[in-house]
Amino acid sequence: MKKDGTWLLSTGHFLNDFYCNFLPILLPIIMPQLGISLTVSGLLVMVLSITSNMMQPVFGYVMDRHNLSRILIPVIPFGAICICSIGLISTKAMLFIIIAFTGLSVSAFHPLGSTLVAKTAPSERQGRSMSYYIAGGNLGYALAPIIVIAFLDRFSMAELPWLMVPAFLFAFVCLKSGLTRFSTVAEQAKGKVFHLREVFHNAAILRLNVAMGLRCCTHVSMSTLLPLLLVSHGYSCILSGTLLTFFLVGCTVGGLVGGYLGDRIAHKRIIIIALTLAIFPTVYFYLHPGTEPLSLIALFLTGALLLAPQPSSLVWAQRAMPGSEGMASGMMLGFSFGLGSLGTAITAALGDQIGLTPALLISSLTLPLAAICTVFAPFPQKK
Repeated sequence: MKKDGTWLLSTGHFLNDFYCNFLPILLPIIMPQLGISLTVSGLLVMVLSITSNMMQPVFGYVMDRHNLSRILIPVIPFGAICICSIGLISTKAMLFIIIAFTGLSVSAFHPLGSTLVAKTAPSERQGRSMSYYIAGGNLGYALAPIIVIAFLDRFSMAELPWLMVPAFLFAFVCLKSGLTRFSTVAEQAKGKVFHLREVFHNAAILRLNVAMGLRCCTHVSMSTLLPLLLVSHGYSCILSGTLLTFFLVGCTVGGLVGGYLGDRIAHKRIIIIALTLAIFPTVYFYLHPGTEPLSLIALFLTGALLLAPQPSSLVWAQRAMPGSEGMASGMMLGFSFGLGSLGTAITAALGDQIGLTPALLISSLTLPLAAICTVFAPFPQKK
């Protein structure tokens, strides 16, 4: 009998993305301790982005061909050990190594978790199950800054390893749950293997990847540059961080609603509607950043509409790549965000030339382009 592991895997996604978002909070502390410049800090963020995002399709590709479900147990504790030991290191080389390993644990968990959700969730609830899984990660990512700041307000960096405890508790529950009995290798893969080269000859998958990459250009730009935008308008760092959390909570809600509506209406339709509508609150907030009621509503709706397509994109990609659900998940949860990070770098560089607000407004033009790409991408029929 099938065991629905959605809630446990959602908890794992919460912890996975929770540990992944420690670095921005810890950087101001470790920079003076290790004599790190802003340039080196940027390189650290780049290393984390590459290992946590761009490597996901690679891990997914391997998982589609070899049963790696057993790494569900150690993968999150491994990432927790890496990032929570950051206060104990004394060299820049070691810092780069543990940041890279932290990112690799993220890349390994994302395709694994989403593949197991697809394996264990009822077929009629695939969208909703994916939305719960994605919401877990969004919530963990959103709460990490608040929890880490509160922890370090009372304890020292040397005591950060205490935050590993939830990761080991999760591993123990996973060990008892029986989820590792499910194989990451799809039944379809026994007869037909979806080879990596097929991605470059499949117009539907390419268009979907381009669409989600364009969406992430706006999403990652907002989540990365929002505090800088608010500080430039005279708001405090604390308030800027609070509004970032508010935006990320909006993302969580949008992912839940989007997954539910995708099952009820149509996954492709939800993606197109969300991408088309997202441009309006996004532009409004960029033009009116702050704490006015309409600005807060726009900020929340921006997050909700930007994340609403993600559960449906996962279902879409996995249907379009039968037997390669892990690689499909890696593309939607990793590669697209990697493309978004590149778009954010361009937006930041443009901001140095013409100002941050005009640069962000230009970056939001990727949303209608993403909607157009989605329109012309055929949605695979369920077999």
